[in-house]
Amino acid sequence: MPSENDNPSLPVLFSDFQAKSRQANELLIIAGPCVIEPGDVIYQVAAEMQDICAELGLPFVFKASYDKANRTSIDSYRGPGLEKGLEQLATLKEDLGLWVLSDVHTAEEATAAGKVLDIIQIPAFLCRQTDLVVAAAKTGKTINVKKGQFLSAKEIVHIAKKIKSVGNSNILITERGSSFGYNDLVVDFRNIPIIQEEYGLPVIFDATHSVQKPGAGDGVSGGQSKLAPTLLNAAVAAGAFGLFLEVHPNPSKALSDGPNMIELSKVKQILKRAKAIRQAMV
Repeated sequence: MPSENDNPSLPVLFSDFQAKSRQANELLIIAGPCVIEPGDVIYQVAAEMQDICAELGLPFVFKASYDKANRTSIDSYRGPGLEKGLEQLATLKEDLGLWVLSDVHTAEEATAAGKVLDIIQIPAFLCRQTDLVVAAAKTGKTINVKKGQFLSAKEIVHIAKKIKSVGNSNILITERGSSFGYNDLVVDFRNIPIIQEEYGLPVIFDATHSVQKPGAGDGVSGGQSKLAPTLLNAAVAAGAFGLFLEVHPNPSKALSDGPNMIELSKVKQILKRAKAIRQAMV
């Protein structure tokens, strides 16, 4: 099972961000399908993403939700649930030697998830829920906070203080766009240098949720996946510490967030370009 010492690329998460990661030639990649689906989708995506990132020299964390608790419609697929989902992620982690990330929704879930996950994610809609954030922080795992679509960059500092209040300084902040009118999101790329330079917190850019059109479909969210690479490149140019991508072998068949996911076969070229942009900046 992987540990911090097994992957020399990942300890930058636990080091002085200002001193080390901004000078590194690395770009942390968090990627996987939106939700754990029946069959071998998570294995297919995890194995191929692991190979792509190894070839490109990019540190990789696999992500997939065991429960999509915020689906627009009650009829939408949510995933296998906490117990079965964590079992699947634990097996995947053991088999492939990966770090894994998933999102939690209650304080009780955070405690259970902390026994399996390497990075615990706080969903955007729940990022101000103090009990949830603190419970996740108490696990000692890295906490990836999805910045709420309703928050400014400066409000992130208060969430970080909640995590640090229990002695956990392993924090990532994920930018995923801000609400703009109805059924649309807009990314303010100023948030990346503001959060990183003023508050010293590494920023992950969520390229796929940033092109989401929340609730725009008939009981589901829409999206503009073709625009994700453009926003991704802009985020790397703005100095983002890492990238968050939801990928699927066949997004049109995905059980959640298909309209904004990136097709697995296209990821390698997208990441090659992103790495070239990062290298040009160092």
